[in-house]
Amino acid sequence: MSPFPTRKLVSWRSLSALRRAWSRRRKRVVFTNGVFDILHAGHVEFLERARNLGDALVVGINTDASARRLEKGPGRPFNRLKDRARVLGALACVDVIAPFSHDTPETLVRLLRPDILVKGADYRSHEVAGRQHAGKTVLISLKKGYSTTSLAARIRRGAP
Repeated sequence: MSPFPTRKLVSWRSLSALRRAWSRRRKRVVFTNGVFDILHAGHVEFLERARNLGDALVVGINTDASARRLEKGPGRPFNRLKDRARVLGALACVDVIAPFSHDTPETLVRLLRPDILVKGADYRSHEVAGRQHAGKTVLISLKKGYSTTSLAARIRRGAP
């Protein structure tokens, strides 16, 4: 049995080898990142749209310590890295998951050098960490009314 909660969760070393193999086969690699604490329909739609931009989708996922530093709210992340990775790994649109412990994924993006770097349209292109290490940056509009922070607030209020 693998020490990882999903076979899709890989080390940076394995990711580097995968990238070389994809390059040899001329596959377009797409990268995005996030905490993905409580997976919801907004996440799934975003990830599916990102995957449709290329041949392989690599998702950078914040470690628990990295997620806490983002100050998304009390007790966050709610789910541990291994559990968040397990849920993400169940999605057909996600090919590979790479954890990162830095405040931004820039070092991971520099290693991967994706053809396309995807972030939500709540960012501006110049704000996207690692954009200089990617072929191009694409901003995807987010599903209105969906965010883990707002979902957590609704749960705390007991609202549907």
